[in-house]
Amino acid sequence: MRSNFQLLLLLCFIAVGTNAQEAQPHLLNIGDPAPPLWVSGWIKGEPVQGFEKGNVYVVELWATWCIPCIAAMTHLSVLAGEYKDRVTVLGIDIYEKKTTSIEKVKAFVDSMGHRMDYRVAKEDSNLMVSGWLYAFGEQSKGIPRSFVVNAEGRVAWIGYPKKLEEVLPKIVNNAWDIKEAWAKRNLERHLEELDDSLYYELIRYVGDPDKPDDLGKPDSALLVINEMVRNEPKLKYAPRIAYNTFSSLLKTNSHNAYEYGKVAMVTTTYEDPAYDAIIGVINTYSDKLNLPGEIYHLGAEAYQARIDLLPYPEIADISKYYNQMAEWYWRANDKSKAIDAQQKAIEALKRKKDFSTTKMAAFESQLKQYRNM
Repeated sequence: MRSNFQLLLLLCFIAVGTNAQEAQPHLLNIGDPAPPLWVSGWIKGEPVQGFEKGNVYVVELWATWCIPCIAAMTHLSVLAGEYKDRVTVLGIDIYEKKTTSIEKVKAFVDSMGHRMDYRVAKEDSNLMVSGWLYAFGEQSKGIPRSFVVNAEGRVAWIGYPKKLEEVLPKIVNNAWDIKEAWAKRNLERHLEELDDSLYYELIRYVGDPDKPDDLGKPDSALLVINEMVRNEPKLKYAPRIAYNTFSSLLKTNSHNAYEYGKVAMVTTTYEDPAYDAIIGVINTYSDKLNLPGEIYHLGAEAYQARIDLLPYPEIADISKYYNQMAEWYWRANDKSKAIDAQQKAIEALKRKKDFSTTKMAAFESQLKQYRNM
C-alpha cells in the first residue's frame, strides 16, 4: 500500500511538472526577437551597435578561464572566415572575476591572434548573462553558448558552438524551420526537467554506496520507472532514467541490462545517447557485482562512443578512456580489442605535451601483460 501511495504521488508530480512546463515558459525562446547587445567596450573588430535586418549573427558567450570556450575559438574563427560576407561572429566575454579588468581580457584576446579571428567585446555589468543566458533559460548549460540571430533579427538556434557547422548553413540559406526548432527545444527542455526531477525521486531505491552488500531496491525502482515511461515514453532512454534503469537491471538480470544498454547507447533524447550512464554504472558496480563479459564489452563500446562524440578532443584525457576501455575488453575476454585499445591509450598519451613518464610506463606494462597472457 505504501509503495502504491508513493507511486501515485510520483504520477501527480509528473502531471504537475507537465502543466508547470506549459504554464511557466521561459521569458524568451527561439523565434523571439534578439535582445540588445549589452557591452562595455569592443576589444577586437568593428563595433556592432545592433542587429541589422538581412544579416545573420552568431553571439558567442565565453570567458578567459573557460577551457572549452578556448577550444571552440579556432572553430569559430574558421566559420567566421567561411561566412565572412554573410555572417558576423561576435564573442562576448561574460562571467569574469571582478579582478579581471578589460585590459586583462584584451591581453588574452591579443594572445589568441588568428585563433580568435572575429569581433570581440566585454559585457556591460552582468547584462548579457541576465538578458541572454538567463532570459533564455540556458544558465544550467554554462558556457560556451552560441546564439544564432537570423536575417529577421530573431534568435533561430541556441547550443554548443561545435554544432554551428550543421545549423549555420541552413539558417544562412533560409532552409531553417524556426517553428520546428522551437517545438524541438520545448520538448527537449520538458524531457530534461522531468528527467532531472524524477532522478531525485529514484534515489531512495539506490542503496548505500558505502555498504558493498546494499544494492538498494532494484525491483521497486524498475516498477516506478516503468510507470514513468508508460506516462512519458520519451523518457525511456533519457540519461538519468537510463542510469537508474541500467543499474537496476544489472542487479536483477544482467542480460536484460545488456539488451537495454545496447539501445540506450544509440538513442538520442534531449542529449546525446546515455553512454555516460552505462560507463558510470559499470564503474560503480564492477567491484560489487560479478559482471558478465558482455557488460564489460558494452562498457568498452560506451567509452568509444564518448570519444567519438567529444566536442573538443584536444582538452580531454583520451588516453585514460582508452586505458579503461582496454581493461574492460580484457575482462570481456576480447584480447585483440584490449591490445588495440591499450595501444591507442599509449598513442594518445604521447600526443600530450609533457606527459607523465610514470603513466607511460604503466600503460606500456599493461600492454605487455595483455600480449603475454
